[in-house]
Amino acid sequence: MFMFPKEFQRNGAFALAALFIMAGCNAGIGRSITPAAPQPALSRNAPSGDAISSDVSLLKELKKQVVIGSTVDPQNGAQNPYGLTVAPITSGLLKKDDLVVCNFNAKSNKQGTGASIVALHPVAGSTPAHVSSDKTLVGCDALALDTGDGIWAAAMVANDNPVLSAGGKLVTNISGKPFNQPWGQIYAETKAGPPAFYATNAGTGTVVRINLGSKFTYDVIAKGFPVNHGVPGTAMAPSGLAYDESSDTLYFADGKNNTVVAFKNVSKIPKGGIKAIDGGMKFSGPSAGDARVVFAGKPLNGPISMALLPDGNLVVGNTLDPAGKNLMIELSAAGKLLDVRNVDTGAAGALFGIVATGTNDSNTKIFFNDDNDNNVQALEH
Repeated sequence: MFMFPKEFQRNGAFALAALFIMAGCNAGIGRSITPAAPQPALSRNAPSGDAISSDVSLLKELKKQVVIGSTVDPQNGAQNPYGLTVAPITSGLLKKDDLVVCNFNAKSNKQGTGASIVALHPVAGSTPAHVSSDKTLVGCDALALDTGDGIWAAAMVANDNPVLSAGGKLVTNISGKPFNQPWGQIYAETKAGPPAFYATNAGTGTVVRINLGSKFTYDVIAKGFPVNHGVPGTAMAPSGLAYDESSDTLYFADGKNNTVVAFKNVSKIPKGGIKAIDGGMKFSGPSAGDARVVFAGKPLNGPISMALLPDGNLVVGNTLDPAGKNLMIELSAAGKLLDVRNVDTGAAGALFGIVATGTNDSNTKIFFNDDNDNNVQALEH
C-alpha cells in the first residue's frame, strides 16, 4: 500500500483521485471519454451492458490529414513517439488541449533509451516544447494526465510508473510488484464505483487496477494474456487502453494475438477475477462473464494503440501489417469492422499512440503519433 506525499492529499476517501484523472492513453494509449448521446441519423448496435456505438464509420468522414508538428525533444533530441494524450486544462508547462507525447528512444534512436516528454499545441505547424527528461522515464511508452495536468507515465525499460507535476518535476515513482514492463494505462471514473487507474504489463500479460485515495492499493484483476517477451521495440502485449465511463467498460488491444478485448463492469472485477485461456481467446474465473473478445484477426496485425471515439466506436493502430502498411482500423463496440485507412505510406510499424478529441461526430479529431516522421498528425473533417 502506497502513501502519497502530503501536498497531494485532500479530505475525503478518494480525494487524491484528481491527481490521476486522465485526459488520454497507450502504448497506448486512448483517451478516456464518455460517448456523446446517440445521434438519430446513426444506426446503433452494441451488446447489452456495453458501450453504445455506431454502425456508421466516423473514420471515413475524417478526410483531411494534417501534420501537427515534430515530436523530437528540442532539448535532448529524443525521438520515436509512443505515448500520446491531451491536456485538460492550462497548468504548469501545459496549455489546455495541448498534445502531450513521450519519446521511447533517445537521440541515438536506440530502442527504449528515451526519457522525454514534450508538448505541442493541437494546430498544424506547432513546435514541441520540452516538458521533462527525468531518469524515471527511460523507455516511456504510455502516459496520461489528470484534471490538474499531473502526468502519469509508464516506462517499460525503467520498469516503473513515474508521476510528474504539470511542470515536469517528479512527484513520486511507483515501482515493484505488480508492475513488470508497464505497457499501457488509463484512468477510469464511474458512478459504478470509486475512481481507479488501470495498467497493463508487457512482461506478464496482466491487467492491474490501482484503487485511488489518500492511499492506494493494487488488484491484479486479470492475468494470462499472451505476450511475446520482446525486447524494447518488439514487445507485444495488452496495450492501447480505452475506457467508456457510460458502461464501466475497459478496452485494450493485444498485439500478440491480434485482438481487442473488453471488460464490462470493470470497477467491480475483484483481484484474480479473470484468467485468459486458449491464447487469450477465452476466459475463466469468477468474472469471466464480464470479459469478451470484441474483435480478432485480420485486419488487426500487431495492434499497439487504440482510442475511444465520442460515438462509442474504437480506432486501433496496427504495427505489423504484412503488406507494409500503417493501418488505422475502426470497430464498433459490437465488433463490426467499419473502416480501414492507411495513414502512412512509408515503412510499416509507424503507429504508436492514438487519441480522439471532440464531443460528437461533427467536431471529432483523431490525433496519432507517426514514428516514421517523428511527428503528430491529425485526421479531421
